[in-house]
Amino acid sequence: MLRLGRREFDTHEPVIMAIVNRTPDSFYDQGATFRDEPALARVEQAVAEGAAIIDIGGVKAGPGEEVTAEEEARRTVGFVAEVRRRFPDVVISVDTWRAEVGAAVCEAGADLLNDAWGGVDPGLAEVAARYGVGLVCTHAGGAEPRTRPHRVAYDDVMADILRVTVGLAERALALGVPRESILIDPGHDFGKNTRHSLEATRRLGEMVETGWPVLVSLSNKDFVGETLDKPVKERVVGTLATTAVSAWLGAQVYRVHEVAETRQVLDMVASIAGHRAPAVARRGLA
Repeated sequence: MLRLGRREFDTHEPVIMAIVNRTPDSFYDQGATFRDEPALARVEQAVAEGAAIIDIGGVKAGPGEEVTAEEEARRTVGFVAEVRRRFPDVVISVDTWRAEVGAAVCEAGADLLNDAWGGVDPGLAEVAARYGVGLVCTHAGGAEPRTRPHRVAYDDVMADILRVTVGLAERALALGVPRESILIDPGHDFGKNTRHSLEATRRLGEMVETGWPVLVSLSNKDFVGETLDKPVKERVVGTLATTAVSAWLGAQVYRVHEVAETRQVLDMVASIAGHRAPAVARRGLA
């Protein structure tokens, strides 16, 4: 059982986490949800299309203009409070690696801290424990926040992913983060080249076998673009194919831009796997 905020999710229940970037320079939407009203409209649409989690980020992952902790908090804290007021049952996640920002968004009503940079600030897990919220434990290959990988190498990329993510999860548990609210993430593209991310996908079942719920953040990433030689705006099909494979291998949470399309993919895979009944079953019965 995965428990986040007011929500509980069964083991085989796929969960969509919709991305809402409060940044003027995000790689995918180029700041479309930087202002409050477009961002709130995005939340409303995502919830209507089937997202259970809203992931709010105040700093883009890639290199760019410096964003201080104070500015990151300014972009996220008030917005978290407003989303909490308008959508009391939605799970609110905040994508941050900073403990001070984590504490501020938890005070505002966040349910989950999405630590995409692999515990670079050990205090973030302590914040999650203090507030009793969830934590995403990600493999980033030891990379510093907002840096790109350069000639990174692993003897065995999945072995390293397991060592880091399970280690972070066990530390979080020891600190007091609720076990049912801890997830692990292989960190596609983070501290990895395209071949590493493909192998991480291919071997995702090894993460599932640890017993920790697995989150994947695949949406329109560079490993999809390089694999198919497609620019950012033409990676949806490749993303959905990777989503289907990840679902078949047992991942549970999917951080995405395209909510409606992802919902259909996850529902189809769940039905093939026997975890979900068809929405309609009339064929051959008339």
